[in-house]
Amino acid sequence: MKTNELREKYLSFFESKGCVRKPSDVLVPKADPTVLFTPAGMNQFKGEFLGVVKPKDTKVTTCQKCLRTGDISNVGVTAYHHTFFEMLGNFSFGDYFKREAIHFAWEFLTDKKWLGIDGERLTVSVYKGKHGFDEEAYKIWNDEIGVPDKRIACLEEDENYWPASAPSEGPDGVCGPCSEIFYHPPGFDGDVEIWNLVFTQFERKGNPPDNLSPLPAKNIDTGMGLERTAAVMQGVLSNFENDLLKPLCHAAAEVVGVKYEFDSPVGRPIRRIADHVRACTFAIHEGVAPDKDKEAYVVRQLLRRASLEGFLLGKNEPFLSEVVPAVVDAMKSAYPDIADGVDSVQNTIKEEEEQFLSVVEGGLTRFERCAKDAKDAGGIVSAEDVFNLHQENGFLVELSEAMAESKGLKVDRAEFDRLMDKHREDSKGGGMGGVMAEGPLDTILKEAGESEFEGYDKSNDTLTGCKVVGLIADGVKADSIDSSTTEVGIVLDKSSFYGEAGGQVGDTGVLTFDSATFDVTDTKKHNGLLVHAGKVSNGTIKVGDTATASVNSSRREGIRRAHSATHILHHALHEVIGDKATQRGSKVEDDALRFDFAHGKAVGAEELEQIENIINARISEGADVTTQLMPIEKAREAGAMALFGEKYPDLVRVVRIGNFSTELCGGTHAASSGQVGFCKVVSEDAVSKGVRRISAVTGQRALLRVRETEKLVKELSGLLKTQPAELPQRIEALQNEMKEAKQKLSAQAAKSVLGQIDELLAAAETVGETKIVAKNLKDIPRSALRDFADELRRKCPSIAVVLGTVIDGKVAFIAAVSKELTKTVKASDCVKLVAGVCGGGGGGRPDIAEAGAKLPEKLDEAIEAGANFYRDALS
Repeated sequence: MKTNELREKYLSFFESKGCVRKPSDVLVPKADPTVLFTPAGMNQFKGEFLGVVKPKDTKVTTCQKCLRTGDISNVGVTAYHHTFFEMLGNFSFGDYFKREAIHFAWEFLTDKKWLGIDGERLTVSVYKGKHGFDEEAYKIWNDEIGVPDKRIACLEEDENYWPASAPSEGPDGVCGPCSEIFYHPPGFDGDVEIWNLVFTQFERKGNPPDNLSPLPAKNIDTGMGLERTAAVMQGVLSNFENDLLKPLCHAAAEVVGVKYEFDSPVGRPIRRIADHVRACTFAIHEGVAPDKDKEAYVVRQLLRRASLEGFLLGKNEPFLSEVVPAVVDAMKSAYPDIADGVDSVQNTIKEEEEQFLSVVEGGLTRFERCAKDAKDAGGIVSAEDVFNLHQENGFLVELSEAMAESKGLKVDRAEFDRLMDKHREDSKGGGMGGVMAEGPLDTILKEAGESEFEGYDKSNDTLTGCKVVGLIADGVKADSIDSSTTEVGIVLDKSSFYGEAGGQVGDTGVLTFDSATFDVTDTKKHNGLLVHAGKVSNGTIKVGDTATASVNSSRREGIRRAHSATHILHHALHEVIGDKATQRGSKVEDDALRFDFAHGKAVGAEELEQIENIINARISEGADVTTQLMPIEKAREAGAMALFGEKYPDLVRVVRIGNFSTELCGGTHAASSGQVGFCKVVSEDAVSKGVRRISAVTGQRALLRVRETEKLVKELSGLLKTQPAELPQRIEALQNEMKEAKQKLSAQAAKSVLGQIDELLAAAETVGETKIVAKNLKDIPRSALRDFADELRRKCPSIAVVLGTVIDGKVAFIAAVSKELTKTVKASDCVKLVAGVCGGGGGGRPDIAEAGAKLPEKLDEAIEAGANFYRDALS
């Protein structure tokens, strides 16, 4: 059975049992601060499990894309570990419970209509420990399903409870016993866990004993690993051998230039490459570019680990991006959106890998010094050195271990792991420990239900009869607030204030009560609640009071104009650049907007002018802006553009502008495109790898910007004593004059430096019979670098040179060695190293090579790195 067929069979089976099929949640849940990536199928239903959200459907089924890195060292080593994986789940919120869940699982696995697995090859486990025994589950398996005692394992809470060891160790909150199903493959000495049933039936409060209280509504959270069960159905002993993942391994091997076989020495590294590229393709497609914080750092580390595997196999140039098309081919059947923006994903991965490989080259010299110290210290490379290489040079510990092994050395891995654990502990943020914790806003939601937003209609900018259903004072739930409370949040049953979402900022304004006034400085959304943040200006406000909600109408109008302009900008981008310019985010404010989109290069001036022309042409048409609520699938069929990586409800709001723009959007808009008035593009620049940003202004801000530009042109014309139309020629003439003057000064400086060659040679460091000259030459033209290097080599029979200078804010390098030294040390290697320190690159001949870079503040550090390179090579 193919993996795609298995996925569909599972979802269809549970639909036949009355479950509603739901789409996968996003991989990066932006509204959930407790996790970086979605770790499990239940994550999108946390509100339902906590009881703070009333379920629209009491039983559902999903196939959830997940990403975990807790066991990253096992990826490619064991048969079943992944970073990215798919979890098939079925969930019940106060509907069916243990009996049905167990019978459903057994029927799907063993009935010939479905999977038809031999029941004799299945074993199960139930919870039995110091804090109880799930006798109910045991009897269902034993008496009703017919699994004999010898095939039912009773396991302690660390194995068969969710969260693990919850009764004894916590955390407080929803929890319950588990029951797992294992498959015993023919010819295999061991079992494979393929299904886990979690019976969330208790709430833990405090320490044992008597700390588990029955929940009023018992829930079911079950998961079946897609990749594992596919391996079972296809009779292979590893997930990486199933029909979905094996082609990825072969594709990765082909790109690296090796032959993939599961048990070969290259098997493990190739599996890691395939796994990590799949994970990063999905994450980057959701807008997570590799960087130094949170989920972006995870993506960076996954890419670097994958690149390292190829590096250790001899692949010394970027290759990971070439594996992306194979990932897309494998996954687009289940996730068709992954096929959009492939170029952007590839460009992002390639740029990150190029940067990493330059870092590796820079770290090699530092590692050589560490290795030299290790030879004098019993052959052990110190953990501190390896840790610093990891933190400061991006030198992964696996690379340090491989390099050490090639020199007959070892890394103190245990101490390195201790240092890393301490670093993680010092820097970690929110984790899974509080994943099911209930905060004050969740309590309000549980008691009062969701807020109703009634601000789409302009006539409701002032809305009466809004009841206070919750108050937050300094982070805790309160019954009343007054002007003495500093941090305040008011939750209303209905409101005209828009809570920040979908890139649109929250509204401001005033809540007026019979005997109090509240100034709203921002409005946020929290799981369906509208939370009005601000300050009590007078009086006292209590839960149950009624307010008139008055939005700042002029600001709201500016936001409406900017939001409609954002949709028109998206349309214009597709007209000029193409459909691959997919949205990566936006921010909509009062007559100001910014729009992030996937694109591998800067948008040219002519293209920006075209985009601006299209936007204003569509504005002048005065097309109607209409909205309609419809099911998500119907909206997609209607051509509505959705932002990949955003979570949408089953019923979505579709915003149409004329016949040229159809998007899913929950924000506020103008009544027609004509109300935008005028849109002026302000800037276009890079946000992150493969993502560009256009900023623009509308309405009054656009008009103000034009007037400011006219004023500036008038002032410049006066200062330069010329007409506005002649400003470019006048400025160009001044620039030429400055350039000539600068060249004269640089030539004089170069002549002066060349006159100091004898002094520099006399003061140069000598290693053996070779002199080393490493110098930051200031204020000289690039051509003078070569003159200087040639003169040094002419005057000294054995010399190694590395020189650098800053020209117009950019760094220029030259490295040179006497020709007879090229067997020992190469100038091309030195120049790559120093350029890498300054964020650049270059190359050339073994005896002379040049490079450029973009970080002038690191020039002195780079020159010293070059000197160290020569010292190490010549000593």
